[in-house]
Amino acid sequence: MKNLYKILVVVMLGLLFGCNSQKKTTTHSHDGLQNHSHDTDHTFKTTNNYYGNYELEDTTYGTKTKVTVNSDTRVMVTNSLPNHETGTFPNQGNPNTIAAQNITYKFPVTPKYTGKAQWMREPGIALNGIKFEPQTAEVVVCDTGENYRVEAIQDVIDLGLDFNHAHVQPTGAYHYHGTPTSIISKFDIGQDLVHIGFAHDGFPMYYSKSGQYKPSFKLLDGTRQGEDCTYDNPHQHMDIAVGGHHDGTYGSDYEYVAGYGDLDECNGITVDGKYMYLVTNEFPYVGRCVMGEVESQEQGPPNGQQNGLEGRPEPSQIIKQMDDNKDGKLSKNEVKGPLKEDFTKIDANNDGFLTKEELQKVVNNRGQRPQVKSPQDRSN
Repeated sequence: MKNLYKILVVVMLGLLFGCNSQKKTTTHSHDGLQNHSHDTDHTFKTTNNYYGNYELEDTTYGTKTKVTVNSDTRVMVTNSLPNHETGTFPNQGNPNTIAAQNITYKFPVTPKYTGKAQWMREPGIALNGIKFEPQTAEVVVCDTGENYRVEAIQDVIDLGLDFNHAHVQPTGAYHYHGTPTSIISKFDIGQDLVHIGFAHDGFPMYYSKSGQYKPSFKLLDGTRQGEDCTYDNPHQHMDIAVGGHHDGTYGSDYEYVAGYGDLDECNGITVDGKYMYLVTNEFPYVGRCVMGEVESQEQGPPNGQQNGLEGRPEPSQIIKQMDDNKDGKLSKNEVKGPLKEDFTKIDANNDGFLTKEELQKVVNNRGQRPQVKSPQDRSN
């Protein structure tokens, strides 16, 4: 009797969550600077296998991800171990080792679109339980005051990305900065759009194999400014020349231009009446914001960041990064950039050192964090 019941349940789930297809024809063009056009005539087919309950276990890689859907919440319990091959870790650019995380994620089953972009450090989770975290914590800081947040996908600083555009945090968390090559291959059902994950607001994340949906970010004109610029982490010091044209090495090299491409500022688009996010081969690769309601909102970026996409380090992180002698405070010889220039103003008790409390007062009084480089945590 129990076996019969299980069979009936499977059949009913299959009918409920079976595949559906819709014919999609898209024609559009852009003129002037927005100069591209294409005509498409293809079937947009969604497999609902991963919209309902599912379980992924792979003994080869140790993957354990289970998703349960009730009336209003999709719950993912995962050890965040990828179900595919990865690069070798540790490696020259990334000194960390992949380790299980054991995390529970919750997504709304019925997303609520607001149309208001909200920055997210971690915009979504892949179907296998690996998080998307497109930005990095790496910053090039200049003595003249400029800070440049380094993109993960660039050719100046080796961050140890593998062929999945992913690497590992100090906690052991493997995470994607761009197109997750192996995931796309594993979840490909033969259609152009491949379902690869869910954003935290509940809307699905897809990848277009044809690349037909173009982001709306473009490189800035002109050249970067900054002198005596450096990049530092616990294992490396580099002098960086930031001058020259905006080439995509830094997030601030780009600006969002509505209508420049097909996707909105969060890399989202409505296809056949369904809103979704696209992971793309071009910047921003993975959108850095969401357009729907999220239950636990992440802290957005401070004021003054170009494109509204970049965050800054906390006072404790600043001290950890710059405190060469590990005494828990910063001398004038240890700081650089804006902190060096404003040292006497920040040093409230005039003892020749900056403490966490003094840095925190700057944050509280100005409503934003000091413009200094973030700690090296291998692209947080």
